[in-house]
Amino acid sequence: MDGSMILAALVSLAAGTGVGYVARQKLAKNDIDAAEGKANKILSDAKTASQEVVIEAKSKATDVLEQAQKEVKDQKEEARQATERVLKREEAMDKRFDEVERARKALEEKALEVRTARADVDALRDEEAKRLEKIAGLTHDQAKQALLQLTEEQSRETLSERIAKLQRKEQDEWEKESRNIMTQVIQKYSRSHAAEVMTSTLSIPSEDVNGKIIGKEGRNIRALERATGVELIVDETPESVVISAFDPVRREIAKIALEKLIEDGRIHPAKIEEVVIWAEKEIDNRIREAGEAAAYEVGIAGLDPKLLYILGRLRYRTSFKQNVLLHSLEVSYLAGAIAAEIGGDVKNARMAGLFHDIGKAVDHEVQGTHVEIGIKILEKFGIDEKVVLGMRSHHDEYPYATPEAYIVTAADALSAARPGARKDTVENYIKRLEELETLINGFEAVQKSYAIQAGREVRVFVNPENTDDYGAQKLAREIAKKVEEELKYPGEIKINVLRETRSIEYAR
Repeated sequence: MDGSMILAALVSLAAGTGVGYVARQKLAKNDIDAAEGKANKILSDAKTASQEVVIEAKSKATDVLEQAQKEVKDQKEEARQATERVLKREEAMDKRFDEVERARKALEEKALEVRTARADVDALRDEEAKRLEKIAGLTHDQAKQALLQLTEEQSRETLSERIAKLQRKEQDEWEKESRNIMTQVIQKYSRSHAAEVMTSTLSIPSEDVNGKIIGKEGRNIRALERATGVELIVDETPESVVISAFDPVRREIAKIALEKLIEDGRIHPAKIEEVVIWAEKEIDNRIREAGEAAAYEVGIAGLDPKLLYILGRLRYRTSFKQNVLLHSLEVSYLAGAIAAEIGGDVKNARMAGLFHDIGKAVDHEVQGTHVEIGIKILEKFGIDEKVVLGMRSHHDEYPYATPEAYIVTAADALSAARPGARKDTVENYIKRLEELETLINGFEAVQKSYAIQAGREVRVFVNPENTDDYGAQKLAREIAKKVEEELKYPGEIKINVLRETRSIEYAR
């Protein structure tokens, strides 16, 4: 039973398996058929789409080709037109070149004609000039000079009027302003103007002292002269000893030593040497103190002691009997006051005024003018260049490089020109004025001349009928030039040429 059931089961299983297999085969076939149908449809659709793409691509390619052909055609047309324009321009340039070439040849021909004509004109002018020179009896240069002289004479009156008008206007303005400034400056600087006067004469109490000074066989006076480097003149002037030396410091040493010896009463060579050494130290101290006091008084600090010593030596230096150190202080104050009034550099103006004559301290020892020596001294001690530029022009030896240079020059003139500042012997004074007037009276156009202000100004009178305004200006320049060349004088001399016309009538 169990075996038949198992068998039946197996048969049933086998039959079911077969039926299942057949059924799966049928289903698989159906699936394959369906898949093939889809594949065929997809393939058909793809063919159809590819054909459409090809057709569309062909259409686009055709359009692109047509566009390219059109562009090529347009470019060819543009190239043809450009070629035509270039050809036309070349033709125009060829025509222009031909025209320029013809014009150049014509200009060359004209230039040749002009050169030929100029040569003919020059030849004719030379011939005519020679003929005129022969007729007139004048050379070309003489005729040119005559023409210039004629033109000058014709224009002289107009030029003189314009020059005089401008000069009067400027001079009035300058004088007005300068008077205001100078008045204020002089009011500010109201110190004493008494100048220390150096003397080479020493008074002695009695004639007996002369014998002591001379000594036995002159040994005392020789010892004193040898120790001090001066010369002593004892017998010429009663009750006085004249000390002669070019160096003012040596002269002062001798003076102090001699005063000390006379006071002591013991005069012999050993004592003389001792006193001279003491006098030298005393003078050194005085010189150093004088320099320091001058710098302190002006308000300048930090200067080299050696420079202050050189400055102090000016205490024993005079110019026209005016003490140079006091003069330098005066110029320093005046220059500082003027600079303050016009807005200049007050410090530089003061320093330049103080050092403007420092070269005079050693000008008897060093070759050169005191201005050149002063410049070297200031440069050696490292003084500011502006100070050097301010002091070097006060005698017009150098150009005026700064406003302070004009200020120092004006201050120097003020200090030297004031009454009583400088003294000279009457003989030298009269001689100098006579030489000045004689020189000026030698000019043909001068009627008379007068030297005034101690020879610092000359008034020259001319005949108004023979000299016009232009001639008066020219005469002033000629006189100034001749005075500069032939006379020696300190400072400057002002030349005033006066041309005066007077018209007189009487009412009866």
